[in-house]
Amino acid sequence: MYEVILDQTALADILIVDDTHANLDVLVEMLEEQGYGARPVPSGALALQSARIQPPDLILLDINMPEMNGYDVCRRLKADENLKDIPIIFISALRDTADKVLAFDAGAVDYIAKPFQFEEVKARVQAHLHIYRMQKELAQQYAAIRTLEELKENLTQMIVHDMASPIQTIGMAVDLVLSGETNLNRENVEVLSRASDAARNLIEMVNSLLDISRMESGRMPLHRTDVDLRHLAEKAAETMHLLARAKNIRLTVQGPETALQVDRDLIRRVFVNLIGNALKFTPQGGEVMVTVSASDGSAKAEVHDTGMGIAEEYHERIFEKFGQIEADSLRQEHSSGLGLTFCRLAVAAHGGTIGVRSRPGQDSTFWFVLPIAERNARTQ
Repeated sequence: MYEVILDQTALADILIVDDTHANLDVLVEMLEEQGYGARPVPSGALALQSARIQPPDLILLDINMPEMNGYDVCRRLKADENLKDIPIIFISALRDTADKVLAFDAGAVDYIAKPFQFEEVKARVQAHLHIYRMQKELAQQYAAIRTLEELKENLTQMIVHDMASPIQTIGMAVDLVLSGETNLNRENVEVLSRASDAARNLIEMVNSLLDISRMESGRMPLHRTDVDLRHLAEKAAETMHLLARAKNIRLTVQGPETALQVDRDLIRRVFVNLIGNALKFTPQGGEVMVTVSASDGSAKAEVHDTGMGIAEEYHERIFEKFGQIEADSLRQEHSSGLGLTFCRLAVAAHGGTIGVRSRPGQDSTFWFVLPIAERNARTQ
C-alpha cells in the first residue's frame, strides 16, 4: 500500500515560497517534471494565504525575504491548527549552523543549502512526502480505532445496563419463593438457591463492568471520607464469613487502626474482592489473613492465603480486564476476570498501587498501598 502512495507523485501538492522568480521557475520545472503539483508564491504573506485556502502536502521555503522572513512564515504555519503538521523544508543560501538551528527551532523538518542540486531536492521531497502521508494515514487509522472503541464501549454499557434490571427481577423472584411458605422439597430448594446465587453473581458482574467502564473513562468521582482501613477490612471480612465457614477456612484481620481519606465503598469492595478470591482458591481447612499497616505516609493492606499460588508469568495478567489464568487447577472456581481489574482501577484512582507475591503450590499475598493525607499522617 505504501509503495503505491510513493508512486502517486501527481497527487502531491507542493507550495514553493521564494522572492526570487528565477528560483521559483527552476523549482517548479523540476517538480512538475517529476509529476508533482507545484504552486509558486513570491512572499510570506501570499504563502500563508495560499496555504490557508488550500493546505499543501509540503512546503519549500526560502529564509531571506522582504516584509516577512522564512522563520516567521514557518512559525505562523506551525501555530495554525490546520497547517501545523505540513512538513516544511527550508531552501536557503544561509549556511551557518546557527541559521539551520533557527530553522529547525521554527518547526522545519529539513534544510537544503543553495545552490541546491536537483537530485538532493528530489530525494528529500520524496522522503518527507512519504513520511507525511504515512503520518496522516496512521492518524486516520487511530481516529477510526478510537471511534470503534467508543462505539464498542457505549454498546457494552448499554447492554450491561439493560441486563441489570431483569437479573435483579429474577433474583428477587427466586428469593421470594425461597422465603415464602411453599411446599418445596429439599431438591427444589437447592436448585432455587443455586439460581439465587447465580443471579447475585451476575448482578455483581454487571456492576463491576459498569464501574470499570466509568473508572477507565474518568467518569467515576471519588467520595473521600475519613475512614479506618482496619475497620473497612473487618467489614469486608464479615460479608465473607459464611463462605469461609463453609470451607472451614480460618479468616482473620489484624493490624493497627489506620486512618486515611478514601472512598469508603470502593476500598471496601477492593477488600471484598481480594478476600473473596483468596477464599475461592484456598482449599478446605486453609487460612486467609488480612493485615493492615502504616508507614512513611502510606497505608498498606495485605490479603494472604494458603491456596495454590500463582505462577510469576501471570502476576500482571490477572489484573487485566477479563484476564484469566490458563491452568486446569484454577478452573475449578468460576471467575469473570473483572474483580482484580476493578481493584487495580479503584486503587489507582486513589493514587495507590497494587500487586501480588506468590509461591506456586504454597500461598499468595495480594497487597495494595494507599497514600495517607498529611493531616491523617500526623495522627498516626
